[in-house]
Amino acid sequence: MPRKAVIVVDMLNDFVTGCLKCERSSRIIAPLKKLIETARVKGIPVIYSNDAHYKGLDKELEHWGDHAIAGTEGAEVIEELKPEPGDYIVPKRRYSGFFQTGLQLLLTELGVDTLIITGLHCHMCVRHTTADAFQWGYKIMVPSDATDAFTEEDYQMGMKYLVDVYGADVKTVDEILESL
Repeated sequence: MPRKAVIVVDMLNDFVTGCLKCERSSRIIAPLKKLIETARVKGIPVIYSNDAHYKGLDKELEHWGDHAIAGTEGAEVIEELKPEPGDYIVPKRRYSGFFQTGLQLLLTELGVDTLIITGLHCHMCVRHTTADAFQWGYKIMVPSDATDAFTEEDYQMGMKYLVDVYGADVKTVDEILESL
């Protein structure tokens, strides 16, 4: 039987309400919360892949300015989706949750072969995390109502890319929950 994990990408204060606020992010909170809560009940690992930058050092900050600085409130997961005991937090300093992090080792130790990748932004951090997941051979599911981007155009472009290039199985949270 496939072993799944939920990856929650960058549902952080700075991206939802802070300096890089995504106005559209509020619409994915309720479905994402439902997915996370159900995954916990079913024993499916929930892994938070969170920006945690070093102020004045990380390359990404040159492009986007200071955001999600490690140890600040802006780098914390929003209150509605806070990690609970038993969840995993994997900090990242680049777009991909895999690049120079312990995510791959964690997934191997958990015996995971299928990733449900959620969060912000489907045309950037979700996209790059999905790219690396594909390279590592994972099956990829993306809930259409639990990921988003700054604009509808970014969202549509990002989701199309995930399907066309990585073969992502895109379904709603409810459809994914039915398959668990």
